[in-house]
Amino acid sequence: MINIVWDNGFKKAYRKKLRNDNDLKKKFVKSMKLFSADPFNKQLRTHKLTGKLQGLWAFSVDYDVRIIFAFLEENEVLLIDIGGHEEVY
Repeated sequence: MINIVWDNGFKKAYRKKLRNDNDLKKKFVKSMKLFSADPFNKQLRTHKLTGKLQGLWAFSVDYDVRIIFAFLEENEVLLIDIGGHEEVY
C-alpha cells in the first residue's frame, strides 16, 4: 500500500476541478484505490514525464484528466497537480 500525500497546490486544483462533477469524483476515487494498491496498474496508464516536468510522473483518471505526482520514498508519493492534458503539461 502506498502512502499518498497531497500538496497544497493539488488540494486547490482538486477542489476547482471536481467541485461540481460527481461523475469525475467517482472516477477519481476509483483511480486512487487502484493507484494506492499498485501505482503501475495498466488501467492508470502511469508514465514518466519529460521536459520541464522531468523527474515527475503522471497517471490518468479519465480520458483527459491526469494527476501529476512524484515518488518521495519507496512507499510514498506526493500528488502535485490534477487537470486536463493542456492544464497540467
